[in-house]
Amino acid sequence: MLKLFCVGCGPGDPELITIRALNLIKEADVIFVPTSKLNKPSIALSIVEKYLKESTEIINLVFPMIKDKDSLKEYWKKNASEIAQMVRSRKKTVYLTVGDPSLYSTWIYIHKELKKNYQDIEIEIVPGITSIFAFAAEAKISLVEGNENLSIVPACYDLNKVKNTVKFSDTIVFLKDGRYFDNVIKMLSDTGFGDDSKIAIAQDVSTQENILEIKSLKDLKGKKQSSSKYFSIMVVKRNDRE
Repeated sequence: MLKLFCVGCGPGDPELITIRALNLIKEADVIFVPTSKLNKPSIALSIVEKYLKESTEIINLVFPMIKDKDSLKEYWKKNASEIAQMVRSRKKTVYLTVGDPSLYSTWIYIHKELKKNYQDIEIEIVPGITSIFAFAAEAKISLVEGNENLSIVPACYDLNKVKNTVKFSDTIVFLKDGRYFDNVIKMLSDTGFGDDSKIAIAQDVSTQENILEIKSLKDLKGKKQSSSKYFSIMVVKRNDRE
C-alpha cells in the first residue's frame, strides 16, 4: 500500500510533539520539509533534527511567500509530484509542517493536489499542537469560557474583513505577520473593545527566542509594537473575567 504521512511537529519546542509524530519521524526514510526560499533553513526541520536517524533523507520544498495564485499553483503541483514519486518508490515518506497541518499550513495545498492527481496514495494526517494553545499555556490565559466565542484571523490580510469579524467576537487570535499588529490595535477601539481589554502578544512561541507581553489596549494605543516577525501571535480579549 502506498502511504504518505503528514506530521504536525508543533509550535517550536521539540518536546511539544506527539508520540505518534515522534515515532514516524524516527522511522522515516524520507522527510519533506517546507521552506520559503531555496537553501533557507526549514523551521519544521529545526524542531525535529535531534530525533532524526542518520540515514534519513531530507528534501526541502519551496513555498514562496507571494500572493500570485498562478505562480503558487505551479509550486504546489511540482511539490506534490515530487512527494508522490518518493512515496511510489516504496520509501517511508513523511511531510513535516509546523504547528498543525489543518491550520494555515503549506500542507493544505499539497493535500488538494494529492487528492486530485494521486488517488493511489493513502494519506495519514498526524495533528500537532498549534501556536495558539502553546501561547495560551505560556501566557496562562483562557481563550474562551462559558458562552464566549473565538475568532482566528490572519492579521496580514484584508483589515476591512478582519474588522467585520472582530465586531462579533469575544476573543480574537491574530496569527501570522506581526508587522501588521499596529494596524490591528488602531482598529480595535472602533469595534467596541474598551481600553481595559486584555492584549497578549508573542513571537517565536515555545522557543528560546520567545518574547511575550500582556497589556491592556490603552497601554498599546499609539505605540510601536516590538513584534515584527512573521511567526507572531496576538490574542485580544474583550471581557477579561480572570
